[in-house]
Amino acid sequence: MSTPSRRALLTATAGIAAASALPSPAAATSGPDRVRLAREERRAVVIGSGFGGGVAALRLAQAGVPVTVLERGRRWPTGPNSEAFPRVSGLDKRALWYGTLPAAVRPLAQLIGTPLNFGPYVGLLEPVLGQNILGVCAAGVGGGSLVYQGMTLQPSEAVFNTWLPQELDYRRMNEVHYPRVAAMLRAATAPDELVSSSNYYAARVFAERVRRAGYGLEKIPMPIDWDYALAELRGEMKPSYTNGDCALGVNNGGKHSVDVTYLSQAEATGKVTVETHHNVTSVARAADGRWEVHVDRTDDTGRVLEQKVLSTRALVMAAGSMNTSKLLVRAGATGAIPDLPDGLGEGWGTNGDRIYAWTNLQEDFGAEQGGPVVYGSKAWDDPATANTIIQASLPPLGLNSRTTMLVGFGVSADRGRFRYNAATDSVSLHWPLGGDAASHRSIQRRVDRVSKGLGVLTDTNALVNSTWHPLGGAPMGTVCDLEGRVQGQRGLYVLDGALIPGTTGACNPSMTIAAVAERAMDAIIAHDVDTII
Repeated sequence: MSTPSRRALLTATAGIAAASALPSPAAATSGPDRVRLAREERRAVVIGSGFGGGVAALRLAQAGVPVTVLERGRRWPTGPNSEAFPRVSGLDKRALWYGTLPAAVRPLAQLIGTPLNFGPYVGLLEPVLGQNILGVCAAGVGGGSLVYQGMTLQPSEAVFNTWLPQELDYRRMNEVHYPRVAAMLRAATAPDELVSSSNYYAARVFAERVRRAGYGLEKIPMPIDWDYALAELRGEMKPSYTNGDCALGVNNGGKHSVDVTYLSQAEATGKVTVETHHNVTSVARAADGRWEVHVDRTDDTGRVLEQKVLSTRALVMAAGSMNTSKLLVRAGATGAIPDLPDGLGEGWGTNGDRIYAWTNLQEDFGAEQGGPVVYGSKAWDDPATANTIIQASLPPLGLNSRTTMLVGFGVSADRGRFRYNAATDSVSLHWPLGGDAASHRSIQRRVDRVSKGLGVLTDTNALVNSTWHPLGGAPMGTVCDLEGRVQGQRGLYVLDGALIPGTTGACNPSMTIAAVAERAMDAIIAHDVDTII
């Protein structure tokens, strides 16, 4: 049996956390103290500060619109030798969103060498356990850009047009919107000087195995200033990139995440206010047609300090696929927002995520495996089976140095849906048993060939079926138009992963979510600012 990978450990423990987590911040208030209720008027409100929310906030501000961005998490400032983010090699309460793990995971805790029994905190990752699937969501200013590895992948025209609406006009997006995102994120590939170092031996082994299998290989653009990693090799900073300990945020900085790109520019306009520790509990439409956003303002432990009802003419849902979908499905089921489209809650997919632990008994990857990602291999000739595989390094957990990670993204027509339960007043995600089977087979064939030889390949999705890239729930074409306008709901927009119908074409979603949001904001600024917002 192989040693579990970092993500296998995280997803396995997160799955238990989802089933036994502490109450949400809204329910965490204790004691007799009464919480103040405030009512406030805002011009435009954006729920969430990830790729979609960051794009919306900046472009609205540049059009002169005052914007309030509501973020349930905290800020994570970084810099050389910072310890703002938790390290995978020493997990603590900062890792989980108001979660704790029970005694059942003590064997995993012993393996990692950390107690994994955290108190309530506005941590980075929220595990959401659904039927046959575990979705992992991010919290914090910058959203998923804080914890994603950083792959800035754009699908080909053929793959894009097979899996996303052709009316989006790929050629226009290729000329305007994808390049705009790449420029904002300052995407760049790892320099050869870095890749040739001893720390990046695992990346070089992967590259050689891919070539030997007869597959294409290329460096993947990343939103990273690689000079930071080179400085680490020179001993000028504590390791973060070069030892692979950057899956929960890059402490040294140099990562061009949304908080230091889109949101920083947005705040610099003087038109945008980012309100942290603001957990949205529900949304509704008032009798006068305005939008009401119900918010708990909390402290770091989840104690509710104040409750707010914000009223606005324009509401942008950008809380991520899981949370945007749950808020809207509940609002529709309870009548808080009447006449939402019938397809709401459907069209949800996993982006074909697949995560493997590869233990190679023929080669020692090294105790320190540089990261986050250097190489990828695309199989996009057939859009119906398109997939991408990459190697992602393990942090220094004291595990077997012959183990690293292989990750795949595929395309799949399988879809899940969100359902409201009136008895519990809650929304749950339902995924078909065996979903993504065809996509899995396509990825598995290639991963098997790359890892062929003496060793063991462990499919972590067979242990805990999970996705770090949930998509859909309020998809374009059925619930929203191509610009994220919710059909029949003036002033309500969806501009995050919930808008994407289940896949971003064998790529991780960040680049496409941001490009679709950029495209949408061009139209919204041109047509909606003077009439709606």
